[in-house]
Amino acid sequence: MKVGSLQIESVLRHDHERLDALLTTSTRRDDREAYESFRAGLLRHIGIEEKILIPFLRRRRPDSPTSVVRQLRLDHAALASLLVPTPTAAILQRLRTVLEAHNPLEEGEGGFYDICARLAANDEAELLARIQNAPAVPLASHYDGPRAFANIDRLLRAAGRPPV
Repeated sequence: MKVGSLQIESVLRHDHERLDALLTTSTRRDDREAYESFRAGLLRHIGIEEKILIPFLRRRRPDSPTSVVRQLRLDHAALASLLVPTPTAAILQRLRTVLEAHNPLEEGEGGFYDICARLAANDEAELLARIQNAPAVPLASHYDGPRAFANIDRLLRAAGRPPV
């Protein structure tokens, strides 16, 4: 059973590392291409968790730890809202801050990925295939209107993360 945990977590942790590197590059070099790759990758990663892993966990373990799943979903909404406007230094820093609090909920022994992998046991290959074959998320143009920023503040507060 632990082998599955290592494989599933390895794939998803590697994606966290890849996304972190893209965010770092986009911040240090003001690299718009790296940021758009980060944006697309983070939305795909959130989609994997929202559309594959959370439903899988709920099917396999209806009594799943709802507080963790609730926090993951609140963080996902806040992160997605931060991807709407054109990136600024403040938005990039807020993305990093939220991810630094969010990722430990998922990684490591007893984390969200470990729980899912343990439940996958006999279906590990199928779950890994679904994760690896998750489609890219189409990107909309950035929107910098006041509603975008009001939404960011509201969703960060709901997630218990201080607003920008």
